[in-house]
Amino acid sequence: MSQRPEALFPLFAGLETLEGVGPKTAQHLMQLGVQAPRDLLFTLPYSGIDRSLRDSLQDAVLPATLTVAVTVGQHRPARTKTGAYRIHVEDAQTSFQLVYFRAGGDYLARQIPEGSRRIVSGRVELFDGVAQMVHPDFALPETDASSIPAFEPVYPLTSGITQKLMYKATRGALRLLPQIGEWIDPIQKNQAEWPDFDAAVAAAHDPQNPGDLAASAPARERMAYDELFAHQITLALARLSDRRKKGRVSRGDGTLRARVLAALPYTPTRAQIRAIDEITQDIATDQRMNRLLQGDVGAGKTLVAFMALLAVVEAGGQGVLMAPTEILARQHLQGLQPLAEEAGVVLEILTGRDKGSERVAKLAALARGDIKVLVGTHAVFQADVQFADLRLAVVDEQHRFGVRQRLELGQKGERADVLVMTATPIPRSLALAQYGDMDVSILDEKPPGRQPIKTALISTEKLDQVVDRLRAAVAEGRQCYWVCPLVDESEVSDLIAAEERFKRLRAALGEGVVGLVHGQMPPAEKDAAMRAFQNGDTQVLVATTVIEVGVDVPNATIMVIERAESFGLAQLHQLRGRVGRGEGASTCLLMYKPPLGETGKRRLEVLRETEDGFVIAETDLQMRGTGDLIGTAQSGVPRFRVADLERQSDLMAIAQSDARKLLNDDPELKSARGEACRMLLWLMRQDEAIRLISVG
Repeated sequence: MSQRPEALFPLFAGLETLEGVGPKTAQHLMQLGVQAPRDLLFTLPYSGIDRSLRDSLQDAVLPATLTVAVTVGQHRPARTKTGAYRIHVEDAQTSFQLVYFRAGGDYLARQIPEGSRRIVSGRVELFDGVAQMVHPDFALPETDASSIPAFEPVYPLTSGITQKLMYKATRGALRLLPQIGEWIDPIQKNQAEWPDFDAAVAAAHDPQNPGDLAASAPARERMAYDELFAHQITLALARLSDRRKKGRVSRGDGTLRARVLAALPYTPTRAQIRAIDEITQDIATDQRMNRLLQGDVGAGKTLVAFMALLAVVEAGGQGVLMAPTEILARQHLQGLQPLAEEAGVVLEILTGRDKGSERVAKLAALARGDIKVLVGTHAVFQADVQFADLRLAVVDEQHRFGVRQRLELGQKGERADVLVMTATPIPRSLALAQYGDMDVSILDEKPPGRQPIKTALISTEKLDQVVDRLRAAVAEGRQCYWVCPLVDESEVSDLIAAEERFKRLRAALGEGVVGLVHGQMPPAEKDAAMRAFQNGDTQVLVATTVIEVGVDVPNATIMVIERAESFGLAQLHQLRGRVGRGEGASTCLLMYKPPLGETGKRRLEVLRETEDGFVIAETDLQMRGTGDLIGTAQSGVPRFRVADLERQSDLMAIAQSDARKLLNDDPELKSARGEACRMLLWLMRQDEAIRLISVG
């Protein structure tokens, strides 16, 4: 299987194998991401030109691209070298001019002789009241009329590539397509009324009208589905190979969990109970768990994770909770300590700060199994950290954590289950593209007692009023975050912005009231400034976005975000979630620099209107597109050539369930449909999947 099928060789050959493509053109095509004839099949036209034949230009709204039959009249050669060569022509009702620059008169006299009949097609414009077709795209004898497409596809271009060349190259690639079996589930295919693959590709390159260019046109929709399906097969194979690695069966008796639930001052939400059930069922099987716990800021993920950790402790194992920074690890420790005490479970923290004899003692207790739950940073990955029986690893904040670390963590524990928590609500289509190999639990309810946050938009011109409001709030003993803008790429300017704001607020509010945190500080200073704010020693914390994730200060009730229009929606939502964690009513002020553009305005208004992170994430996706949203390069979300994740999330969901079902019925891909599916994986360059099949 690790050898590409012979039928596909021509599609993956060099571009120069196509007629009319030399080494130079091949270089230019690379700019469009076209490396082999196969890539031309997936480079579809984005618009079309109507070249259907009409009687006359008489009533046409100009400028327009038109096609008419004409009788050729007098030629008027150019008077100067750079002048215009004009040919008078008449259609059925009116006359106009064909205009050529720098064209040889003898050539035109031969091609378009006076008195002949020609079909001409090109852009017609009015100059000084005279209709002119400058450099017609086509000027052919009537007998050759059929070689002008009635609806001509328009392809994306790059320097050195013309439409004519693109048209010819794509036709060459289409001729190389072999007969391929069908990989789509027949019921799905009939329901959607999709054509066969070869027919779909041919139709996508030969649109007959503007409707054929729409993403919902059957040929295009089928091609989009094929891309998504190949991607989901790859993820499903990864999931399968993960599941083939046996996990540990951890069935707790529920005693520790019952103690914690009894001690809670509130009842968990239905969403929390559902997620706890899903996770405890997963860890009770002998298949490795690989689950994503997705919940908005303050949806109560930590309780869910702790219940899962207790379940493995009840079963005689150990658990670890990993946080991206020391400050977050300590915060988890603070939050979980009272719960661990209720359950009578030993909870400890391990960070880079642990040194000497204290560290040695912790490691010994961990290796003996005395410490049941460990909270830590990436310091947990160090070689001397050994667990007695690690069964569950909970990872907080996925995007700071690569797949490689997930694997390293798995190696620490013999077949440990993995639960990843993220507070970034991810639109469904992206979650499927990025985490399609994982099972997903979603917390879509807020626990009781979370305060709504009032969000207001205010112009930077009213800065003084905002500072006055702060002064009053500080006098009442309340605390405030002040987030400085990301000025541009350089961190130096962020730093200057934050330091300037810090000085100005300190002058206005008094010494000792205002603290400062920014990315250039040494970690120890950063922690000290954060701790001073957490302990209430400072009332206002000026920060760049380092406070975005997870910091918990219940007394902070005001969040000021300066130049809010320069932040992404998801980031603004995360920042706003830092307040509203205590008893007091909370406010978020989004300060913008007028005048606000259309997009900036819409972005900030969405925040003012809703606190639902999923609604915000969907809007963000519609407004920014997939690429910007997640920095595609490092996010693991693939780039699709035909499929559009923003608009075709439902197709992605169908592709995922189809892929999982196919592999469930035919894990070796041995059936006729399985064989066709292998062909698809080669066609879609899914080398990772092919490796998984060969290994599996």
